[in-house]
Amino acid sequence: MNEVFNLPASWVLVSVADLGKIVSGGTPSTKEPSYWGGNINWISPSDLTGYASKYITKGAKSITEAGLKNSSATVMPAGSVHFSSRAPIGYTVISAEAMTTNQGFKSLVPSNGVFNEFVYYYFKSAKQLAESNATGTTFKEISGTAFSKLPIPLPPLNEQHRIVAKIEELFSELDKGIENLKIAREQLKVYRQALLKHAFEGKLTAQWREQNRDQLEHATALLARIQTEREQRYQQQLQQWQTTGGSKPKAPKPLPPLTAEELAELPELPEGWGWFKVAHICDVVRGGSPRPAGDPKFYGGNIPFLKVADITTTPTPYLRTYTYTITEAGLSKTRQIEPNTLLLSNSGATLGVPKICLIPATMNDGVAAFLGLPKEALLYHYYFWQSQTKQLRNIDQGAAQPNLNTDLIKETFIPICSGAEQVVVAQKLEEAMSEVDQLDQTLTAALQQAEALRQSILKRAFSGQLVPQDPNDEPAAALLARIQAERDQTATPKRKGKNL
Repeated sequence: MNEVFNLPASWVLVSVADLGKIVSGGTPSTKEPSYWGGNINWISPSDLTGYASKYITKGAKSITEAGLKNSSATVMPAGSVHFSSRAPIGYTVISAEAMTTNQGFKSLVPSNGVFNEFVYYYFKSAKQLAESNATGTTFKEISGTAFSKLPIPLPPLNEQHRIVAKIEELFSELDKGIENLKIAREQLKVYRQALLKHAFEGKLTAQWREQNRDQLEHATALLARIQTEREQRYQQQLQQWQTTGGSKPKAPKPLPPLTAEELAELPELPEGWGWFKVAHICDVVRGGSPRPAGDPKFYGGNIPFLKVADITTTPTPYLRTYTYTITEAGLSKTRQIEPNTLLLSNSGATLGVPKICLIPATMNDGVAAFLGLPKEALLYHYYFWQSQTKQLRNIDQGAAQPNLNTDLIKETFIPICSGAEQVVVAQKLEEAMSEVDQLDQTLTAALQQAEALRQSILKRAFSGQLVPQDPNDEPAAALLARIQAERDQTATPKRKGKNL
């Protein structure tokens, strides 16, 4: 058998049941308060969510003697190894105190000569094996019988200790590396935000401005030109409406400049830059959804219909794809946008994500569109809204569901520079962000490789390749025979009660 599994001659392949007593858990009735809050430790798989320690002393809840008596829970001694058998499969921990569990665990109380930490690490490596032996439709669960039959390679006792010591030595080094990688990723996030902040303070283009003073258009002149273009665009829409009908376009409202009080609250900008509200620059509108949802009269046509998920799951600044469509009948219930329109998700936990839509489309009310922005300025505005995502999500509007109305967006202050400098700002950000993204991908790949290395260490450990064998060790076959003899001696008479 050892040859089939490529194990050293001093090892034996056994089942989990050969190494000790298998114990299933239980849960007292939650309707009976007297069963809960006692001095008997009790854990469920939820106690191990995000839990990284090898040992556990207690869970979030405890049970009383009455709860123990009136359930299938069993008190196991300190040192028992607990393996979550459902929701999810694979959480593993050793109890540092006497412990009971709920029915979401299958536990092993190891026999003498079985090092519980060796079993712990084996269970950590056996998640996929356990899942392959699980059954169920609503959720997978490994039964006590299937768990007891899981194969486990057993080395001599001394080698069990050497293997655990080597695993922990290697894991300690690996964890330090992983921690450094995670720190680097956090630093990268800070650097990304610093880049955006500097860009809209004019710091990224300070040298360019010095070298291109003759190309600079003052922000106030730029605003005047934008407002003229908006008026021209409105007149074109008005003429089109008079010819084709539909919804009458709204005339752009003349807006007063920022007050001295407003400007006093804003950071100082370089010469030629100016602070404006978004409403000074463009129109902001939200979409709409034909009702009832899913009605074939409105949905399933050939017109792209964008939702928040289309915005937030696209990895690049540009949006070309969509998930849903509507029919011609649905057009009157929503908002149409032209290609090269800046969009912003404005509802849910992922609000504040910008995208430049390159296709003609419609959109629901979870998406805001900025109408009238020049094509060459889109990337500048895209990166500006990227710099605002965190602030937008922190706005408290007194609602359970985060939501940005268009008035909040229109009132947002935005730094504006000349059109030529906007293009340079966007180019510099695009180059820098490309490098940041590449580095982030490198760090992500390194983290994935670190996890793969962890599994490789465990694989080597349980195939006898991690530490050398010592010919002076008692063979595992002799250890197994002794374990079996001790179990035979204690098998009768059968113990009563719920303490092991």
